[in-house]
Amino acid sequence: MKLIVISDIHGNCLALDAVLADIEGEDVGQIVCLGDAIQGGPQPAEVVNRLRTLDCLVVMGNADAWLLSGDEAGEETLSPERLRKLQVVREWSLARLPAADRAFIGGFAPTVEIPLAPGHSFLGFHGSPTSFNDLIFPYTPEEEFQRLLKPYAHHILSGGHTHLPQIRRIGDSFFFNPGSVGLTYNHQQDEAWFRTDPWAEYAALTVQNGSVRLEFRRVPFDREALIAIYRQNGHPYAEEAAVQYAAGG
Repeated sequence: MKLIVISDIHGNCLALDAVLADIEGEDVGQIVCLGDAIQGGPQPAEVVNRLRTLDCLVVMGNADAWLLSGDEAGEETLSPERLRKLQVVREWSLARLPAADRAFIGGFAPTVEIPLAPGHSFLGFHGSPTSFNDLIFPYTPEEEFQRLLKPYAHHILSGGHTHLPQIRRIGDSFFFNPGSVGLTYNHQQDEAWFRTDPWAEYAALTVQNGSVRLEFRRVPFDREALIAIYRQNGHPYAEEAAVQYAAGG
């Protein structure tokens, strides 16, 4: 069985469509999204429609939950200006989502478990199996990594949230993060000169005849087309996004 694992679309349907075009013609058993699908980018309603059409399994992410509730429960300390901007985008996004779309988002699951083949199953989540706010980085100390995931190590484990592709062994299995479909960026860059990448990241997990194969994939999309969508859809920070996606920035 081949499982396509996507995460952190953040309202960027152009990037999601690039992924879907990339897997066209492949024998895909299931597509699963690990959360943070809707909030942030210029196409929240379009992403909802695409996920609904795909019959995609979707995990609840922290940004999805915050979009619906407005309650910030994460440990990250945000400046008042950052919180103000997030709230402006949240209100803009909600205005574009009818009640049926909001109900669809509210139905996202805390975790998704998928049987793959005899002896193999997949467990997907956003941050960790117990909290969408937990952060797992490649440099997360081993003790913390084990605390968060060891009880679930009889599965192949996958989470999003950090927008950073990685793989780490745990027991006889492994954990991986597929990266972000809609908002990739260099984590080592200067915050004062923040730039986003013009590509989507995702993973393909194939389990067949006792073999397990994991592929990390990166697919380009048209950055100028995305900037145009920001402007056409009236996103409140379209010009800021244009700077962040600027070629050669």
